[in-house]
Amino acid sequence: MKRIIFYCLLLMSAVNIAGCDKSKLDLTSQSSYDFSTYFTSADGLNQAVVATYATLLHNGLWSREYYFIFDLLGYEAKKTTNLQGDMAQLADYSFGTSQAQIAQLWNSLYRLVLRANVVIDRANVWQPTTAADEAKAKQYIAEARFLRSYAYFNIVNLWGRAPLITAYDSTVANNYASRSSVQAIWSFIESDLALAAADLPVTYDAATGLGRATKGAAIALLGKSYLYQKKWALAQSTLAQLTTAPYTYALDPVYDNLFSSENQSSPENIFQIMNAKWTDWGIGNQYYVFGGQETWGGKATHSDRAQEYGFKDWFNVYIPTTVVKAFQYSNPQTGTTYVDPRAKFTFYGNKPSGGDTTYCDKCAEGKISFPFNTSDPQGYYVWRKYQYYEDVASYGGPQSSINGQVIRYADVLLMLAEAYIQQGNTGTEPLNLINKVRQRSGAFTYTTLGSQAEAMSLLKRERQLELTGEQLRYFDLIRWGIAKETINAQRAAEPGDGRQPFQDKNVLFPIPDVEKNYNPNVAKDIANSWN
Repeated sequence: MKRIIFYCLLLMSAVNIAGCDKSKLDLTSQSSYDFSTYFTSADGLNQAVVATYATLLHNGLWSREYYFIFDLLGYEAKKTTNLQGDMAQLADYSFGTSQAQIAQLWNSLYRLVLRANVVIDRANVWQPTTAADEAKAKQYIAEARFLRSYAYFNIVNLWGRAPLITAYDSTVANNYASRSSVQAIWSFIESDLALAAADLPVTYDAATGLGRATKGAAIALLGKSYLYQKKWALAQSTLAQLTTAPYTYALDPVYDNLFSSENQSSPENIFQIMNAKWTDWGIGNQYYVFGGQETWGGKATHSDRAQEYGFKDWFNVYIPTTVVKAFQYSNPQTGTTYVDPRAKFTFYGNKPSGGDTTYCDKCAEGKISFPFNTSDPQGYYVWRKYQYYEDVASYGGPQSSINGQVIRYADVLLMLAEAYIQQGNTGTEPLNLINKVRQRSGAFTYTTLGSQAEAMSLLKRERQLELTGEQLRYFDLIRWGIAKETINAQRAAEPGDGRQPFQDKNVLFPIPDVEKNYNPNVAKDIANSWN
């Protein structure tokens, strides 16, 4: 026994002696990688770019919360009794600094900035050895600049002054950035998008480039940024580029195509959020939209909107009666009330409303009459846009593959028309642009836009009808300075929803508690515990 103990002690001593030489422990796993070694090839950098796009489907953004936030706050949707908890706070403007979806939106937008900054940092360090790889490095940086600009476009419009983080920094000090001025953020967006447009391709190979930012997308967002800052002449000259070669954008011949599962092939697309059914991947979880992105959600990339809004499914929202009535207006040529044909593709309702009165038109069992509830005190109008009800009677899960429209050609044409009108031009140029959008859906055309005030009134209505439910109405109302009066008037006139909750402070979102509690430089720069 003593001999055994002696040999054991001798062995332990040898191990301890060897342990004193730390170099013996400095072993590098052949399969490991880190920030400095992984992003050193076109493939590695491409993965980083794809991961940056993936943030668009994170909490607060397009897989679930983004459409709820802006449809509810812009009053293009109102809650049913099924909508509970944090989401319901958005529906009646009762939210505060701890509102979950707004905090998630803030977090995901800054995560988008972080990932874009990593791509730009690593692509600038990379030393490609071929012309093809040099071109890829420029493209990846340009894509990251576009995505970073998209994040800051949302941030500056929603929160105003905010931290402006322009480069990757591994130190914790970068997380405590102070708020920059609105002008500084806008200037950075303009610079980033101009640089992005210079190096992005006009088109990609359809097999490998679907959903990636193009030169046209960068120009469209740049023109939109000028418009939001009231730089009318720059908005006009920038957006006008997209109407001529080398760009081939065109209005989709069928308005309904834009909100179907085939919409990724539309000639109208400028920038979309790409979705696919979770079953298409062969891996993942259809409920990833509830927080499983990049974890238990696997490769799921679908949207939950169809299921959440669907009247035969979870039915969380109505379309407000006041929105329905906006599709009914006077025809100046006849003086009679006109029902806009886009109503039929926007909502299900009754015949007088202009909404679609049947669903399941393409189902094997044939058309089904929409069960319009005339006794519903809320007004029984429900969403058709971005729904599958022409193809199936119900879904069976939150797994919509319909891509989300971020910027499309009709939006560009209407922004261009607005740029003309805001400069006092109410003549042929803006008239033709507005009529072009109207003609696509079969609406009557205007012979004149009238005075500048009358032209802007027509333009505002045209944007509302063409872009209903595309998360743009809220931004339009805020930038036009009419959010409070418009939303409160709508709510006052809405059956069962006569509150007037929009307050002056709601022009900007509150700085989320998650940021205030973490970043002392932001926390000390907030007025009235809001923004």
